[in-house]
Amino acid sequence: MPEVREFLRRHGIRLNTDLGQHFLIDEEVLRSIVEAAGIEPTDHVVEIGPGIGVLTAELLKRTAKVTAIELDERMIPLLKIFTSEQLSSQEAEKLVVVQGNALHIPMPSEKYRVVANIPYHITSPLLRHVFLESPVHPDSLTLLIQREVAEKICDAEDRGLLTILVGLFGKPRIIRKVPPGCFLPPPAVDSAVLQIDCFDAPLAGRETIEEVFRMVKIGFGQKRKMLRNTFGPFPELMERLSSLGIDEKRRPQTLSIEEWIALAKLKRNA
Repeated sequence: MPEVREFLRRHGIRLNTDLGQHFLIDEEVLRSIVEAAGIEPTDHVVEIGPGIGVLTAELLKRTAKVTAIELDERMIPLLKIFTSEQLSSQEAEKLVVVQGNALHIPMPSEKYRVVANIPYHITSPLLRHVFLESPVHPDSLTLLIQREVAEKICDAEDRGLLTILVGLFGKPRIIRKVPPGCFLPPPAVDSAVLQIDCFDAPLAGRETIEEVFRMVKIGFGQKRKMLRNTFGPFPELMERLSSLGIDEKRRPQTLSIEEWIALAKLKRNA
């Protein structure tokens, strides 16, 4: 995508890698993201960190409304210029730009999808924001993120906090891996396109989910420790393990999401 390099050169823009600004310049990966998102003409798409609008332009060609949340004020006029150069006036008019931190901006109150090449350091807080802090959850998320994190989210054998969080709200899968050379400038790590197809409703209610995460934080408080070590100071949690027949010698990463939910419900029903 030489037009991206030329656009940045023409406008004298130097990217701020401290903000996670690594622009996607590979057309094949761009197509993979858009196709994976399964966007319909009537969808409202939320994009986080649009930069100059490489992905934004493709989204605007396919859907009714794109809300782009951009932290870097320098990028907003460039976003509008780039998309206007790539699109018809009708397509460009479908763009709504919000300046600010996506972690503090409320998500839409109506149905929406998230499609974004996000700064990698906000992956975890962004997922918490859309799933735990937003009253309406997205229909899906299509995210270009660090490959290692994407693989961890999808790991059903060695679960972590993000595995459990995402698994409560949807089903994740890796669409493709993305090498550093697909970005300008290249990041120091490999990336991947992660697709999360969200359930119509979470696997548990809010109170149960809150209790799941209280227990998860305790369980994962010491890496690779058995549950009897991390739950030991909490007699009630040890009793719950016993009630469900869960071996206290197991490690927290081996528990399924269904087992975490069952443990949490014991408190609710107490």
